[in-house]
Amino acid sequence: MKRGLITWDKAELPPSVFEARLARARAALTEHDLPALLVYSDVWRSTEGRHLTNYMPYWNRSLIVIPREQPPVLLCGLSPRVYPWIKSVTIFEEIRPASKLVPTLLQLCAERGWTQLGVLDLPRLPHEVFLPLGASNVEAYDVKLDLTDDAELAMQRRAAEMAREILTVELPKGVGLTDYQFSGLLELACRRAGAEDLVLLFGTNDSAPRPARGVMLGDKYSVAVALEYRGHWARVTQSLPL
Repeated sequence: MKRGLITWDKAELPPSVFEARLARARAALTEHDLPALLVYSDVWRSTEGRHLTNYMPYWNRSLIVIPREQPPVLLCGLSPRVYPWIKSVTIFEEIRPASKLVPTLLQLCAERGWTQLGVLDLPRLPHEVFLPLGASNVEAYDVKLDLTDDAELAMQRRAAEMAREILTVELPKGVGLTDYQFSGLLELACRRAGAEDLVLLFGTNDSAPRPARGVMLGDKYSVAVALEYRGHWARVTQSLPL
């Protein structure tokens, strides 16, 4: 479950990073002679949209449209009351309500005279987007982008460092607790440090790492932490004794 606050520290991840990423996306559009790039985003598949725009959704599906020569547009079903917050933590200047994603997308295409679209990873679009888009008069073409750069790697390293630092401090505290109890302590530490999402797996002498199940932790056990920091995931495993 994502925590209740996502912010954008522009000193940590400056706007220039996104300008460079959008430039690469637009270069791909120019190469394929396409007017705009479509990026699907939801809580389970937010990496691409986050990389390009810093948008990380809460339990909502969205479409990100990146025109070749205009600012990006966000189409989403969230209430307009959260649009000021979205604009404060992303690069979007324009957000359109879209309770029905594809009809809203096709309206935008009609307004701008687009009969073609590039789609990031077209084969992985969900059926409720893929099928009506395929049945429309807008032709969709698969586009690939390299989503790795120095800023991406630096943020992933920061997430890994956070997980390692927390595990080093907290691991000895788990001795004599159940994995349920210790998972609460770990989650508290991770959330306070800024983790937005978290997966914890515990391993004991007789088991591979798995979710908490009420097992008492002795003086030898391991914890695997998958931690999300500002949309960037890292997985770290440490064992006791350290």
